[in-house]
Amino acid sequence: QVQLVQSGGGLVPPGGSLRLSCVASEHTLSAMGWFRQAPGKEREFVAAIDWSGRNIAYEAVVKGRFTISRNNDENTVYLQMNSLKPEDTAVYYCMTADRDVVKLMFFQPSDIWGQGTQVTVSS
Repeated sequence: QVQLVQSGGGLVPPGGSLRLSCVASEHTLSAMGWFRQAPGKEREFVAAIDWSGRNIAYEAVVKGRFTISRNNDENTVYLQMNSLKPEDTAVYYCMTADRDVVKLMFFQPSDIWGQGTQVTVSS
């Protein structure tokens, strides 16, 4: 089973930028995505991308600020986060599953997850 290892994250002031990375342990043709979970809240969808990179979906509040991309040669998916806001503070998780991008917006118990990384937006 493929494993996902995340890197990036940290503390950034409002308006700042961060890039998260997620490396898969083996080559995958599956769609990959990012979710986040803030304290006391449910895990929510952020963005997803298919193998080709041509099909991408974003949660409405991050669209225009966040960009998801992937490098299949390096088995890596990225989340570039710009214009960060305090409400973006959360633990961010990458994931992968054999579903199309739209269906990836709703996670399932069988999905494969990274270990999570904290993003804190604060002055």
